[in-house]
This record gives sequence, structure tokens and C-alpha cells, in this order.
Amino acid sequence: MNMKMFDEGDLKKLYKPPPGSHKGQNGRLLIVGGSHLFHGASLWALKVASRIVDMVFYASVSENIALTEKLKSELYDFIAIDRSKISEYVQEADVILLGPGLPREDGREEREESTKKLVKELITTYKDTKRWVIDAGALTEMDPQLLLQLKDNVILTPHKGEFETLKRKVQSAKFKAATQNLKLKEQVELFAKEYNCIVLLKGQEDVVCSIKECVSIVGGNAGMTKGGTGDVLAGLVAALYCKNDAFLAAAAGSFINKKAGESLYKSVGPYFNASDLCDEIPKVIKELVLK
Repeated sequence: MNMKMFDEGDLKKLYKPPPGSHKGQNGRLLIVGGSHLFHGASLWALKVASRIVDMVFYASVSENIALTEKLKSELYDFIAIDRSKISEYVQEADVILLGPGLPREDGREEREESTKKLVKELITTYKDTKRWVIDAGALTEMDPQLLLQLKDNVILTPHKGEFETLKRKVQSAKFKAATQNLKLKEQVELFAKEYNCIVLLKGQEDVVCSIKECVSIVGGNAGMTKGGTGDVLAGLVAALYCKNDAFLAAAAGSFINKKAGESLYKSVGPYFNASDLCDEIPKVIKELVLK
């Protein structure tokens, strides 16, 4: 495996909103997440994405829709929709972020919608028209075979545990045999090739692999172990993917996320949370991308 470090210079390739652009031209994202048990995850993804793209469509359960009304004052443009009305808005979105805050089956209340069923229905229905970022609960509950329907237009954002869950569900005996004695980075590379997808493995050192290449992104600090920082990353990557190549969106998102954490550490040490990270990311993007 030819693992190289992410080139910071590649950040200059990221899409920049042109001065004369109009509303909607700079990206539209649909977030499908949240549950009766988990509120914050999808809201952190919404918060950071709303600072980058022109419009976020937010599809969640009733409790989270109610919470977003209170957040209107601190977020930019978004439209909160009941999950039953996704079909009315999905065609307007460039990318679907699927998963932040969706419940795992082992922790799901009876009134919760099945994540496995929801993921399968959405992917099967919109596989030919949408680009995807799949995160958190959607990752652990999905059948990896669904990825083959998405061709090369999907980014996965697992941490190590979620990646292990994905691997266990792989049906290919050849893949299982091939990964048995490989290091984790090499397993990520092989998975990306097996399913023709982008994998962003989150950790102290992030690894981003496509069918063609892999990069490593180091950085961050102990403050980024806080709950929600991974959801911020998912929202950031999905927002970038609306107007950029999938591999660049994943690698740049990882790099920017870590740099934002490092910036916060300079002022407050490890004593920051996911909301602080959301607020720091636009400042870091300005410094790294616009200058």
C-alpha cells in the first residue's frame, strides 16, 4: 500500500462560492438522522453543514424537528422536514448524509423506526440519482452489499469499531481471507477496493482510501474524544462533497476537522466540545482555503 500524507496544498482545490452566485448554487444537503433517543448527533452535523452549503434539508423525528426551531437563531438556512416527507425534498439535494443519531437495533425503542429498513429503502430508491455519506448508526446496521448499488459515489465515515462491524457483515470469503493478516490501514484499502467506495477511518490518525489511492491525516488532541466530534466531521465531509470530488471532500474534511481541534487547543486546551468545533471550522476554512 502506498500510504502518503495528505497534501495541505490540495485544500486550494476546494470549491469556493463565486461572488455572483445565487442561493442553492453552492450546495444543498439532505441529512437523515436523529432518533427519539439521540438528539445531538444529527444537530451537530446540521450546525456545521449549514455554515458551508446554501441549504440543508433536515429529516428527523418530531422531537428533533422541535429542537431545530429553537436553533434557528444560531444556524443559517435549513428546512426541517418530517422523515415521512423525504421524497418531497430528496431530489433537490446534491448529497444525502445518512446516519448521525440513527439508532442501532440493540438500543432501539419499540417506537423507533428500523435503521436497517430505512437505509435499505433510501439506497434502493435513490441509488442512481444521489451521492452519499454514510455514518454512525447507518453504517452499523446496513448490509455492505448495498454499497455495490452506489457505484463510486459514496463516502463511509466509520471509527474502528464501526469498521469492524462492517467487515463482519461482508459475505465474500475471498475478502475475509485476504484481510485476516493485514494491518488495519491495509484492510481499509482493501474494503474500499472491494466496494468501490471512499472510506474515511476516524482515529488519532485518520485514513482515507479510495479504489485508487490512500492518504493519512494526523493531528487533533484529547479534546476531540468528546461525543459529537465525529458527527461534526460527517456533516463537514457531506457539505464539502456537495461541490467537490468525493476523495477530496473526505480527506480535506478530515484535515480541516483536526486543524480546528488544534486551533481550539491553543486557546482552551482539551476543554471544548462538538459545538465549539462547529464554530471553529469556518475560521479554519477561511485561513486554509481562502488565503
